[in-house]
Amino acid sequence: MKRSAKGSDTGVKSAQRPKQRAVARPSRRRKSERPRAAISVLENTIGYRFKDSTLLDHALTHVSAIAGGNRAGSYQRLEFLGDHVLGLVISDMLFRAFSKADEGELSRRLADLVRRETCADVARAIDLGTALKIGTSEANAGGRVRTAILADVCEALIGAVFIDGGYAHAAAMIDRLWGERMRVLARPLRDAKTMLQEWAQARGLPTPVYREIARTGPHHNPEFRVAVALPNREQAEGLGSSKRAAEQAAAAAMLAREGVRSDRLDG
Repeated sequence: MKRSAKGSDTGVKSAQRPKQRAVARPSRRRKSERPRAAISVLENTIGYRFKDSTLLDHALTHVSAIAGGNRAGSYQRLEFLGDHVLGLVISDMLFRAFSKADEGELSRRLADLVRRETCADVARAIDLGTALKIGTSEANAGGRVRTAILADVCEALIGAVFIDGGYAHAAAMIDRLWGERMRVLARPLRDAKTMLQEWAQARGLPTPVYREIARTGPHHNPEFRVAVALPNREQAEGLGSSKRAAEQAAAAAMLAREGVRSDRLDG
């Protein structure tokens, strides 16, 4: 009796067919998600560990990472709060650190420390972009390093710490991240000519007089030498590629000779 060819073939194939095993594939983290290690590193860096992780999650979430664009789950509300907390804490720090500075001096220092570029620099210093949860398209467009986003999320982080731990913890974090910047500004608060004029007026002296005393070099690349004079004081000179630049250099030279530092006027 012949076996069915179909049946025989089927039986052979069944016997030879290996069993399929389910292969576990590693899950891929979406670009919008942030690694947990980055959160731990961030908390260690700022010196504060959150009790309510939801606050930190909101502070580090860009609106592009939220389905439907629900802004309530992003950092925007916390950024509003953090902006004001930062201003208050920095004002307090300046008031205590510069006891001889007047209101105008304190205001200029405050403006320099809370401006967008400074906040973004702080964010870069603590690698805040790595912990940011951001949409794929925004990330591909450079959102993690964009100054505006980094500045906003930095302020949101301050707001989150303020809510989670109170003023004292927020102030401690700000002092940790801004303290050295407050003591050593990245740029002079005022130009040398303005500083020299204010210094002279405070001592009852007239406005400094600037005089061009030499001009050398070719027409397309000249060098100016300018002298600045005040009554009963030896004049100071400065060089520059323009008359204005030479005047600034001369004013800076006189300030330096009189012992006035260009990065602080309170001492």
